[in-house]
Amino acid sequence: MSQTEAAVPTAILMIDCPDRKGIVASVANFLYQHGANILHADQHQDNKLRLFFMRVEWDLRQFDLDLEALRAKFAVLAAEFAMEWELHYTATHPVLAIFVSHHLHCLADLLHRHSIGELKCKIPLIISNHHDAGPLAEFHRIEFHCIPVQGARKSQAEQVQLDLLEEKNVNVIALARYMQILSTDFVARYPHRIINVHHSFLPAFAGGRPYFGAFERGVKLIGATSHYVTDVLDEGPIIEQDVSRVSHRDQVEDLVEKGRDLERIVLARAIRWHIDHRILCYKNKTVVFD
Repeated sequence: MSQTEAAVPTAILMIDCPDRKGIVASVANFLYQHGANILHADQHQDNKLRLFFMRVEWDLRQFDLDLEALRAKFAVLAAEFAMEWELHYTATHPVLAIFVSHHLHCLADLLHRHSIGELKCKIPLIISNHHDAGPLAEFHRIEFHCIPVQGARKSQAEQVQLDLLEEKNVNVIALARYMQILSTDFVARYPHRIINVHHSFLPAFAGGRPYFGAFERGVKLIGATSHYVTDVLDEGPIIEQDVSRVSHRDQVEDLVEKGRDLERIVLARAIRWHIDHRILCYKNKTVVFD
């Protein structure tokens, strides 16, 4: 999107439904009838499951429906095609909280990207189970909370975290190398809104020590994966992955060093695509629109 387009107030409609003829024409005609100028449109069909997915973004300047009227009128068309749908206005920025433990490279990268305007969201809160990230949060003038997570007190720690998230109206969470497993109840509060980075090319080497597993197996490629968190460890819908070549000369420390760049890249891409409303989830997979 160009800088000119970025300044234009827009709306985004995300659709998934059973595939059939006429969906694209009906959506386009609906928007045209109300003065929309469509800026971007993308679609995907899953032919095996006979499902249809669509993302459409349009200029609001001559659009004649306010949010309430748009929801009411489009609901009629949505019912005709049995659509599941989401509506977003780009003038309303998502509110992102970042969770982190000892390793700060992903956190530092996200905060830099946010500071230069690459991530169009609000970041009011950084939460950690260690103190390491405090100076970085202070530098970026973001509220920081160190909340230790220890065995039997885990549920109390999570309740403190949830209270902070609610207080700040957080609607998406980035786990920037947060080395704690979230409870099922916590994850259920934010379905498809908690994004994790895992330091392997999933489904290979799940769990807490993937670089050691990769070294022991003698792999020639290492990877990183960003995915939505579910209540099954490291098995949520995958958003983005990337890889780097390694050799027999690389030790575990070399794999970790090379992996940091991959981790930063895949997490940043996933967060950006989520806050730009480019991802639809289905059957534990994702559609990521251009």
